[in-house]
Amino acid sequence: MKLTAYLMLGVGLFLMSWSAVLMVLAAAPGPVSSFYRLLIGMLLMAGPFGLRVRALGWPTRRQLAVAALAGVFFAGDMALWSTGVMLAGVASPTLLANTAPIWVGLGAVVFFREQPPALFWAGLVLAFAGTLSILGPDVLLNARLNWGAVLGLGAGLFYAGYQLITQKGRQKQDTLSFFWLSVSASTIVLLFVNLGFGLPLAGYSPATYYYFLLMGVVVQVGGYLLINAAQGRLPATLVATTLLVQPILSALQAAWLLDERFTVWQVAGGALIVSGVLLVHLSARNGAVAAA
Repeated sequence: MKLTAYLMLGVGLFLMSWSAVLMVLAAAPGPVSSFYRLLIGMLLMAGPFGLRVRALGWPTRRQLAVAALAGVFFAGDMALWSTGVMLAGVASPTLLANTAPIWVGLGAVVFFREQPPALFWAGLVLAFAGTLSILGPDVLLNARLNWGAVLGLGAGLFYAGYQLITQKGRQKQDTLSFFWLSVSASTIVLLFVNLGFGLPLAGYSPATYYYFLLMGVVVQVGGYLLINAAQGRLPATLVATTLLVQPILSALQAAWLLDERFTVWQVAGGALIVSGVLLVHLSARNGAVAAA
């Protein structure tokens, strides 16, 4: 059973890491790609959700509202990150979007009055230094801001909000129902985002729709379901730490398939961010052990 769980985690991580490369290959606006990815995932999971509702009944209004609010934040994460990837390539926006655990920790301090240990603050400093390493050179050397990286950082903030809401919402709702309802809300929000900005939802080449389908099936359903299954069988700290490999895999895939080249500052910043987030995970684990 442990071996199966590790295989689920590894394959799920590998599938999710393709999201950014598939988006670039689709060559459509980021929010459009995100919309189709979530729409396809929502439609594929509608059947299992219907069976869940038949067995357990419909969620309460409060549960629906919490799931919908989580979906709004997840839509913000997807829209900003995908736009950042199309503007600045895969590496910087994806690395900065993965600073979400830092913002979750800060959110827990502000909203839940938690007192994180010193290890958390050390991780925060490292991640902040990594962010400056990625954003700073463009400002200092070229007198311009890397907006793709900034959008990736904003995506991390939105995903942190999604995680904080999910942390509360999942206490009284099963995984499948919460997942499907929040993704449905995200899909609706992204639909209005695309319409509001005048981004076309049709008229693309067959290859683009093929990549949309791959994102929905491979990333949204395959990747997420395998990782969720692994989370039920492996320690949460192990899963969270392993997921730090995702932006690195995405960057390597971009170098291989998209011929992206990384600067020294990006490599150094990525190493600092990953190290900082790892320290945050360690601080959370140590805090849980101390509480127990």
